[in-house]
Amino acid sequence: MISPARVAAYEILTAVSSGRSDLATASATARASLGDDRDRALATEIATGVQRWRASLDHVIQAFAKRPLERLDPEIVEILRLGVYQLLHLTRVPASAVVDDAVDLARRAGKKSAAGFVNAILRTVSRKREALPLPMRPSDSTDRAAALDYFSITLSHPRWLATRWYDRLGFDAAERWLLFDNEPPPLTLRANRPRVAGAEFNRLLIADEGLRVRPSALVPGALVVEAGSAVRVVDEGVAMIQDEASQIVGLLAADAAATRHRVLDACAAPGGKTVMMAAAMAEGGRLVASDVRERRMGLLRRTVAASGAANVRFAQADLLKPLPFSSPFDLVVVDAPCSGLGTLRRDPDIRWRRHEADLAPLAAAELTMLQRAADAVAPGGLLIYATCSSEPEENEGVADAFRATTPRAVPVHAREVSSTIPDAVIDARGHVRTQPDPHRLEAFFAAVFRVQ
Repeated sequence: MISPARVAAYEILTAVSSGRSDLATASATARASLGDDRDRALATEIATGVQRWRASLDHVIQAFAKRPLERLDPEIVEILRLGVYQLLHLTRVPASAVVDDAVDLARRAGKKSAAGFVNAILRTVSRKREALPLPMRPSDSTDRAAALDYFSITLSHPRWLATRWYDRLGFDAAERWLLFDNEPPPLTLRANRPRVAGAEFNRLLIADEGLRVRPSALVPGALVVEAGSAVRVVDEGVAMIQDEASQIVGLLAADAAATRHRVLDACAAPGGKTVMMAAAMAEGGRLVASDVRERRMGLLRRTVAASGAANVRFAQADLLKPLPFSSPFDLVVVDAPCSGLGTLRRDPDIRWRRHEADLAPLAAAELTMLQRAADAVAPGGLLIYATCSSEPEENEGVADAFRATTPRAVPVHAREVSSTIPDAVIDARGHVRTQPDPHRLEAFFAAVFRVQ
């Protein structure tokens, strides 16, 4: 009998590769069909690991198969990726179990004739795992071709992105970034302030004897889970899950919202920053949270309801069009839909779904969103633009284009808005910027403007 976790991992991978789903959605669907927590964890670990290491897995498969992947059935490609990943990265799993399940998966997928081929490739990988045909780290970091082979194949990133980072950051910093992307991310919590005060939060965490956390090195109030399960504290509304870099942008927005009466969170889903702003405003103002699609509005409503925040109102709106509000806002926050290239550690499938040609149209849409948002800001009010992108076109490129096309928008140094965020994440221009190197955080960006 095939392990249920491996069947689920295969289903996740085929859904992602076919374009039917992204990794997060496919994983959530597959986990719901599994009854055992260990199976859910293993299925997620395998599917995520395959997406993270896909380029190196494919290189190994092609080398031992002696043919390009395009000549293999898509189902067999996914089964081989799944098996090779386990053999190379999950060494606690017996190789015989990996190979046997992969052969059975091939038969289950209707590819009985390929079962022997799958068996042969995986047994070869298992024998030769200490001497794989992968590009070595170059001894000369200025050898651009060798460096890009190492980055794009061995460290498993798209060559176009590896090229950008090598040219922009240099070999050492780019390598640190790529290695960071290939690490499993930690689970990070923060107190659900609408429901729980700081002292009570600590008491409730301590009450869960299996949960061990440590304070974030950079993010005030963030707690990194070191051991145990956070399911209870999240389900009970004690804590919310939110990445450290996202919390920094949320702190900036919350500090700006604390002294303002009418606030718009214009691209609010899934709602982490909305809840942070709602807590900062308490009952002293009105916070409107909006997003463009009904599915995202549903997610937003569920997040806010779980938080207990009572001062949030909802409005479905498209920021690429004029906003439907009759009264202006003292603060508008645009956490723009972007490439997501700053979150490759947490969402490794993005590296294979994005292309360099995507950046220009994304930046153009982000600029339009910022311009529409500016029209909703009252004179003297603030506008915050944020992304989870690593690329300058979507970050300072959009901020500079907005400033050039909107003379009434004046840049504001982030420290003028927030005393909470650490100096280490504010750059020379007063923008908030987190990066894997040097902060060991995902790449997020934020710029603040005052609209005259």
